[in-house]
Amino acid sequence: MPRSMWKGAISFGLVHIPVEMHPAVQEHDLDLTMLDKRDFSPVGFKRYNKGNGKEVSWDHIVKGYEYQDGEYVVLTDEDLKRANVGATQTIDIVAFVDAADVALIYYEQPYYLAPGKGGDKVYALLRETLRKSGKIGIATVVIRTKQHLCALVCMDDAIMLNTLRYDSEIRDAGELSLPSSTLKTAGISDKELQMALSLVEGMAEQWKPSQYHDTYHDDVLALVQKKIKAGQTKAITVAEPERQAASGGNVIDLVALLQQSLGKQPGKADAKAAPAKTVKTTAKTTATKTTAKTTTAKTRPSRTSKPAAAAPRRKSA
Repeated sequence: MPRSMWKGAISFGLVHIPVEMHPAVQEHDLDLTMLDKRDFSPVGFKRYNKGNGKEVSWDHIVKGYEYQDGEYVVLTDEDLKRANVGATQTIDIVAFVDAADVALIYYEQPYYLAPGKGGDKVYALLRETLRKSGKIGIATVVIRTKQHLCALVCMDDAIMLNTLRYDSEIRDAGELSLPSSTLKTAGISDKELQMALSLVEGMAEQWKPSQYHDTYHDDVLALVQKKIKAGQTKAITVAEPERQAASGGNVIDLVALLQQSLGKQPGKADAKAAPAKTVKTTAKTTATKTTAKTTTAKTRPSRTSKPAAAAPRRKSA
């Protein structure tokens, strides 16, 4: 676990729980370098003084707030801390709510909270209180230069702090053109809904996060290796013309699609049995037809034998 990114305390009534904040996730993005396509040299960036155009080193850089055009108030980390010492050092719980009441769209970034020195007992007390009550703590915390709304959640033996988006940051879905929530108005029949529910039930399984990974990341790395082996490391692939979008006038037979989907459900013995019988019957029928065509071919010109030869190909497809 990397070193803590924030140290402070959870304020829980009159109780203060010393904690350290650690990142709970790690990114696995592809590390792509910007290159000059004329000679494929890496492209770099310089920090420069917009007044004289000269490069500026990090030890000469400070931060400021522009209070009017071209005029700044310099703010150091110490200034930001002194603006509200309590807010920058405390995770202040303001309420406890049911976890189900907070919609997923509000959750933003997760962090682990670990107990600070001497905080094991009170940390465990809050953790078990969250676990037994089924509640989450709604709190405020300042991270760097922004005050965040956050949720304290019990996750196994850890307390997780998940920053939340403010309500004003959530866009109103009413701006979108969405189908009606009533089945009749949306044009959905009871049969279609029941078949969709059956499909979901057939695909239901326990959540096992370890079985999922970024397969696209693997595909890109495989492409990289392919271009290296082919000696095409400097080849610039030109984008293909975009495909014509499907016509919106096509009528979709939703029932047929659902029936096909249900037939492809893994682990369904009855779903597998039906296609097997069909294949067997089809094979018998094809063999009969082939025999008949072969017999006919003996009394007809040789060109009539072509359809008989095509039957096995249709079967294998």
